[in-house]
Amino acid sequence: MQYMSKIQVNKLYTLTGHNDSIFALVEGNDPQFFFTGAGDGMVVKWDLAHPKDGKLIAKLPNSVYALEVDASRNLLFIGHNFEGIHVIDLNTNKEIWSLKITDAAIFDIKSHEGRLYVGTGDGVITVLDIEERSLLKHIKLGDENIRVLDVHAAKGHLAVGASDHTVKILDLKTYAPVSKMEGHTNSVFALRYSPDGNLLISGGRDAHLKIWDAKEYQPVEDIVAHMYAINYLAFREDGKYFVTCSMDKSIKLWETETFHLRKVIDKSRHAGHGTSVNKVIWSRYSQQVVAVSDDRTVSIWDIALDEHL
Repeated sequence: MQYMSKIQVNKLYTLTGHNDSIFALVEGNDPQFFFTGAGDGMVVKWDLAHPKDGKLIAKLPNSVYALEVDASRNLLFIGHNFEGIHVIDLNTNKEIWSLKITDAAIFDIKSHEGRLYVGTGDGVITVLDIEERSLLKHIKLGDENIRVLDVHAAKGHLAVGASDHTVKILDLKTYAPVSKMEGHTNSVFALRYSPDGNLLISGGRDAHLKIWDAKEYQPVEDIVAHMYAINYLAFREDGKYFVTCSMDKSIKLWETETFHLRKVIDKSRHAGHGTSVNKVIWSRYSQQVVAVSDDRTVSIWDIALDEHL
């Protein structure tokens, strides 16, 4: 722990405007921009070059838990609880279509090669054809919530974290199961492949981080990482570091190679969030960390790492 102090953390902005807990956060196709969605049904576009000027681009009657950007089409997909998907053209910031696909809550959305994968509260992944704006398939994985999805593009795998405590891997060509990883003792909320594709990291309500090799999907490491549920995790673009955020109100910074904890960002030390931190991204535009919270604010952090340690 002796080198944790070598990392300088500076809170640059606290952004306000949402009237309820912020649950969704995604980086734009142009990473200068990011988007937030909240319990107030509002979806806001933010500009990292001018962070204070949030722009409302959608107002929906129910909570928004999930957002996803399709980079090739420059579309923003909004998971609108109990209603379905709303699609915003980011060139015009206007809604161009919507599809009622479920009566359940939508917890995560991933776009890959013209298809949209929607994870819902009734244990189903709904597959949509983006160009055709049509439903392709329902994949029933169980009765528990599908909480989080991630795609390994090179392998053509979809990783699925669920409230049945498991991480499941599906083949995206056939939708056949590839692997089922057990070990968490509660819901899995956080799931990410490393940028080099070699690791899959999961986290959840049990406050553990589990590291899996993405080749055979075997366990590598188990870390008691937070006091309470781990809500999300994100890698820095080069994969050397990742951040986790938690219901314990903190953001933690980890070194990928060693899985060592390098920094804790919290209220007492860094004027962090006062309630659960729900999502986090590590910006490709500014290399800053952006987080959203139940306290209705967005925080932007500058993290200066001494890379020679």
